Amino acid sequence: MAAVRVGLWLIAAALAVRQVAAVLTTPRGERLTDLETWIGENGVLHVRGSFYDTDTFTGTPLAGLVLRPLTRSAEQALGVGWTFGTLLLVVALGIVAARSLPSPVSRRTALLAAPVAVSLLILSLPVRNTLDLGQTSIIPVLLVLVGCLAARGERTSGVLIGVAAALQPTVLLFAPLLWLTGRKRAAVSTGVTFAACTALAWAAMPKDSWTFWVHHFAGTGLGDRPDGVGNQSLHGALLRLGLEGTAEKALFFALGAAVVYVGLRRAVRYARDGQLLLAVAVTGCVSAVVSPTAWQHQLLWVLLAVVGRVGKRRSDRLVWPVAVVIVMTLPAKMMLPNMSALYPVRDNALLIAALAAACVVPFVLRTAPHFDDPVPTEYGAPVPARFKWVPLLPFWKRALSRPNLLLELLLIRVGYSIYQQTRLVAAGSRATAEEHGSQIHAIEQALFIDIEHWANHATAKLPWLEEFLNFYYTSFHFVVPLTVLAVLYIRRPVDFRWARGALGFATVLALLGFWLYPLAPPRLMPDLGFIDTVHGVQDFSQPDYGTLTAVTNQYAAMPSLHFGWSLWCGVVIAILAPKGWMKLLGLLHPAFTLCAIVGTGNHWILDAVGGAAVVGAGFGLVYVLAGPRPKSSAAQETDPGTAKPPTPPEPEASDPDGSHASGGDDASGVPHAADGDHDRDKAEALSSAKPTPRQG
Repeated sequence: MAAVRVGLWLIAAALAVRQVAAVLTTPRGERLTDLETWIGENGVLHVRGSFYDTDTFTGTPLAGLVLRPLTRSAEQALGVGWTFGTLLLVVALGIVAARSLPSPVSRRTALLAAPVAVSLLILSLPVRNTLDLGQTSIIPVLLVLVGCLAARGERTSGVLIGVAAALQPTVLLFAPLLWLTGRKRAAVSTGVTFAACTALAWAAMPKDSWTFWVHHFAGTGLGDRPDGVGNQSLHGALLRLGLEGTAEKALFFALGAAVVYVGLRRAVRYARDGQLLLAVAVTGCVSAVVSPTAWQHQLLWVLLAVVGRVGKRRSDRLVWPVAVVIVMTLPAKMMLPNMSALYPVRDNALLIAALAAACVVPFVLRTAPHFDDPVPTEYGAPVPARFKWVPLLPFWKRALSRPNLLLELLLIRVGYSIYQQTRLVAAGSRATAEEHGSQIHAIEQALFIDIEHWANHATAKLPWLEEFLNFYYTSFHFVVPLTVLAVLYIRRPVDFRWARGALGFATVLALLGFWLYPLAPPRLMPDLGFIDTVHGVQDFSQPDYGTLTAVTNQYAAMPSLHFGWSLWCGVVIAILAPKGWMKLLGLLHPAFTLCAIVGTGNHWILDAVGGAAVVGAGFGLVYVLAGPRPKSSAAQETDPGTAKPPTPPEPEASDPDGSHASGGDDASGVPHAADGDHDRDKAEALSSAKPTPRQG
């Protein structure tokens, strides 16, 4: 465990070094842009008039008052000092959060929580955004956490939270949380400190204070446009939906009041339950939602809500933390398809996560019976390998229950997005790809399988065939695998896991092929005379493949996942389909796909061979890790609540009343669980027992 802890801290250090390098290697003028606008050579803190005359300073007057004396020293160490200082704050934030987990905490969690928390914070979009822009949004969050969770004495807690509220006004919502949870002195100290800091700034800069607090209503409208995607508050979402004016303000105040009421009630409930860190996270999410402007770097509260436990079943416990980590670490474009109908969800992903944490997600209370002991996942008996030399991993178990649908959809979508990005990065140069294309063509000529040119021109001469193969190539590649996965998920959950694992391994292996061997398909070989039946004649110096021209890797031909995925579908259908005609139909899909990829000039024959190889390797890896696919019908049980109890056997003829029948029902109607290791003992006991007299 100590070695694991050291390894996790090394990972956190590597992530920190990478982030620092990314910031400091960015050209001056493009890095720490927000900090530059404050304390740079021409920054707003150098102006003699109001901070807000330039429309670039969006902080509170207190922030300007604190930063102005530091202008000269900050200019001298603008990059290194600010970046390393921010990272130290992030580390402190992670340690405080890790030490505030609700008890009881296992030894493993206590040892590993801090490095995991720091790593997640560094990877999160708010922290990365803060480091890139040179923002100060880490400071209020850290002050609140220390004030609520680590400070000694209520007065100290109130002072820290009051200073945080002076820097970020909606943090004042923590004062009601303190009051309602019995920390009234801390709540009063929060209000007094906030008022004192604000009054101090007002006395020093009355014009700026009037501009911020009165004219702009606590900074509303300062900085970027409030209807921009960067404003992840309820106000920004309503503006993006087209609402404006009095109607928008009235709706914003009404919805904001409802969010404050519901969110604070939930936060008080979790605080009284002993989950103070979760209560702080929920209150922080409320403050971000109801803030007039909540930029990405101010939404770190959502990540802290990952500590909440959701769901009664152990298999459901991962859904909420995985969803939070995905939303907080990946761009929204990677989570949702590029469809206009989903733009409102994609543009408000962080806001939706904050709203869910504040008002919707049913976090489990510590007093609930399933807080520490969720319903365990049912696992099937391990299937021995057919070959003794196969090194099966003992911890890879076959779950019998259906996997959580939301978690599956998240992982499939994010996995496919990572696949797309990696496939794009793996694109090689045109010269290398064409050289590899010549190599593949020469090998096929030596093997007398170079039929691509003949098949391509034969397709182009028959309009009906060209239209059919073009449609098959562009449509069935995604529809059939997703349909197979959906059917398996509903009807055969155990086989779903087996098939999904094979498909995932095959795709990862294909990415290695794209990376190591960029290959030009036949249609992109300029001297071989192939016809691009899908996209038409191309100018190779400026190709046009539609809207995806700039974001696709045209040299990801070896191996062919068009054929590989179709072969995976064919194998799965042939093995699992109950009818012979279904099996035949499944095997026709890879055959049609092979005709389509060759006839349209998109792949070589050897690309299909490569696709078949990675699919075979995918099934092989699943076999090595988890053993053969279970063939018994018992392995296809669904969730415990939906499974039907086994039908008891008929009583034996020698025992008319059935009271001694092996595996029969007892008085409660529950079937006996027979143990195969004691069958002989039971038989001896039954044979020696005296018959019970029958009444009546």
